[in-house]
Amino acid sequence: MRSQDREPLVIQRDVPAVIIPAGFTVTLRQGMPGYITQALGGSFTVSVEGNLFRIAGDDGDAIGRDPLPKPALPAGATDADVLELAWAQLRTCFDPEIPINIVDLGLIYDCTVTPQADGTRHIDVRMTLTAPGCGMGEVLVADARDKIAMIPTVSDVNVELVFDPPWNHSMMSESARLETGMMF
Repeated sequence: MRSQDREPLVIQRDVPAVIIPAGFTVTLRQGMPGYITQALGGSFTVSVEGNLFRIAGDDGDAIGRDPLPKPALPAGATDADVLELAWAQLRTCFDPEIPINIVDLGLIYDCTVTPQADGTRHIDVRMTLTAPGCGMGEVLVADARDKIAMIPTVSDVNVELVFDPPWNHSMMSESARLETGMMF
């Protein structure tokens, strides 16, 4: 679904949602009408009563949607396979106001995999925000951490929010700059 599409919905059960851009969790009540304005990466941005909210993918059933399948690794996966899947999972994290994933937005500075003695892996991510005061910062951090934690063999995920170097539009991928009209 593109961000300009608006698919009507009715909340089918009480559901937690994060108000955008403030970042506060509220409960949307069963029966409330609204629209899906963005459905990317397994989470949903909805407009209800004139406000925007983010509904987590695991709660998609509250708006008639199925959750995305869990990530899988081939048998005998290497650390490189896990790293590749971690980056793929990060590409399923979207800013709820901008229909671009956090990797293409240039918010991910680093992602590393550290093998553990018990055969599991620890993953560290360093990321930033488009603006230090972004109310959705903790939501994006949690989304990145939760999606990487779903990867088989990953035992621990640390997502560190940093602001050095400060983000700027030149950190966006070429396709993201093209999509947002920031090609300069």
